[in-house]
Amino acid sequence: MNKRERVIAAIKGEPVDQIPSGFYLHFPKEKAFGEEGVQSHLDFFRRTDTDILKIMNENLVPDMGEIRKPEDWKKIRTISIHDDFMQAQIELVKRILDRCDQTAFTLGTVHGIVASAIHPIEARYGYENVREMFCSHIRENKAPLLDAFQRITDGMCQLAQKYMELGLDGIYFASLGGEKHYFTDEEFEECVAPFDQMILKAAKEKNSYNFLHMCKDNLNMQRYAGYKSLADVVNWGVYETHFSLEEGRRLFDGVTVMGGLANRSGVLVDGTEEELTQAVKSIISSFGRTGFILGADCTLPTEIPYERILTAVNAAK
Repeated sequence: MNKRERVIAAIKGEPVDQIPSGFYLHFPKEKAFGEEGVQSHLDFFRRTDTDILKIMNENLVPDMGEIRKPEDWKKIRTISIHDDFMQAQIELVKRILDRCDQTAFTLGTVHGIVASAIHPIEARYGYENVREMFCSHIRENKAPLLDAFQRITDGMCQLAQKYMELGLDGIYFASLGGEKHYFTDEEFEECVAPFDQMILKAAKEKNSYNFLHMCKDNLNMQRYAGYKSLADVVNWGVYETHFSLEEGRRLFDGVTVMGGLANRSGVLVDGTEEELTQAVKSIISSFGRTGFILGADCTLPTEIPYERILTAVNAAK
């Protein structure tokens, strides 16, 4: 099997010649864009030998003005594939695909509605303040915010479909909002899930393999049960949200699971080579060899030595 064939077999729950793997990280800002960004992706993939080439997306929804009260969300204009930040991401993808290993399984990153709506104002107010603002605006006057969410979502749907047209195999969809300490279950169901699912459905219309990443800790994983039919692979913070691989397999029955290793601590970050190798083998032995892709809870530290990732990848083989 080549890398792409191996990942697709894992997605379909078919036997694989070896366990496929997928790891990723944010490159330093000075190496994340343009030709430097292209080379960063190619170097990472070559040096770590992962089966999945995930193209990061640092081309974010731009600042469109100060937002203090619910009515200010009207400042968020319509998002389009023709916007400069979208075109920059499309160009990055094209250039990577032109030069990458053609046997690789390729993913393009799409941020869910919560992350996408955070990006234009995070630098102004800070991450935690923005999250609290979402909650207060939803409870005070949610209509302007939901209208803005729809405009952003329309753009993300276009991006997801454009990825498929460019030749990617799927999308890596980073969903926020499942944390128990922000939205209530009812708020998530009304204000997050419909928009996330629109993007996932748009990708599916173009035959995407959808990788659903449920980001952050303290998650109510049950909130994502309704995403099951739109996901081919699921990934979450096994260690930070205390929801095991086996629990995930039960919740998303029939959907391939990706993960197994903590991303910011533990054996992948600071264990010996032997300890890491044994940990990977133990994870595979415990979970089984079908419907599984080795990975981490989320992005790895930017400064992690690539040799450590290669050790985990080789152990999975």
